[in-house]
Amino acid sequence: MSANALDLDTGTLTLDAVRDAADAMKGVVVRTPLLENPDVNEKLGGRLLIKAEHMQRTGAFKIRGAYYRLSRMNDAEKQCGAITYSSGNHAQGLALAARITGTTAMIIMPDDTPATKVESTRALGATIMHFNRDTDDVNEVIARLKAETGRIVVPPSGDLRIHAGAATAAVELVEQAEAAKAKIDTVLVPCGGGGLTAAAAFVMSELSPGTKVYAAEPTLFDDTLRSLAAGERVMNPKGQRTICDAIMTPTPNEQTFEINRRLLAGGVTASDDEVRTAMRFVFENFKTVIEPGAAVGIAAILNGQAEIAGKTVAVFTTGGNIDAERFCSLVNTTA
Repeated sequence: MSANALDLDTGTLTLDAVRDAADAMKGVVVRTPLLENPDVNEKLGGRLLIKAEHMQRTGAFKIRGAYYRLSRMNDAEKQCGAITYSSGNHAQGLALAARITGTTAMIIMPDDTPATKVESTRALGATIMHFNRDTDDVNEVIARLKAETGRIVVPPSGDLRIHAGAATAAVELVEQAEAAKAKIDTVLVPCGGGGLTAAAAFVMSELSPGTKVYAAEPTLFDDTLRSLAAGERVMNPKGQRTICDAIMTPTPNEQTFEINRRLLAGGVTASDDEVRTAMRFVFENFKTVIEPGAAVGIAAILNGQAEIAGKTVAVFTTGGNIDAERFCSLVNTTA
């Protein structure tokens, strides 16, 4: 299968494209585990399946789409290098993908990005610049730097190759659930720009059409939920903050929202305190560390917004990029 399986002219994401992405990333991307704890299931009254993308290389699912996109660059594009904006997970994924594929990456990061994500990205060889998420238009910053440097824009979402790469995680989920003899009723996806959410919704519509997919968002950054209700993209108010830095986006991506508008069953939310509780829940019951943005789906189960009693619910834990000090501080300040 070739990259032409991805029809960029019609904007169509296909299973052939996802399979092409999976082939391209063999030996590069980890097949992350599907976690399940029977004691937790007994307490919840249903089956909880955790697709542990926080165990992926660079600590998040983002390497999937970033690597697939860069692997399809021609030599001239690789000479130019890539440029993107990211609060950390896509940044690290793109930086590693650039190193593996023999190109370079420039990352535009919010100036309030956790220091550990900045330093991890820099350590992978990326050039880092900062912007203020309240006063700067990041699209204008990217456009200016693209014009100055000639770099190729590789966004966190909104590129069909990025979506195809992300969708490989959802295909793995379906295969692993089948092996575990689990029929998935619901999938919860932590949602920022909406790329993984759209990719998962597409895969489920093709491979498990009876499965409902929901976007999971922080309470103060529920732009996808509100956009679904409005039938059009809406913005989050400026100046708000959440501990879920990885999914603190201003508005849904235009391309991913069109997929999510058609395919999602809805959205769920969780407060910062509920996210802290979910992080601690995962640590105590699954002996693993996830970052705040990755815990929103778990939090929505624990706060009752996502029903699990008598059901099988799969949740993506999308990242684990948090330093020990911040993790301990957050889980030890739960309400």
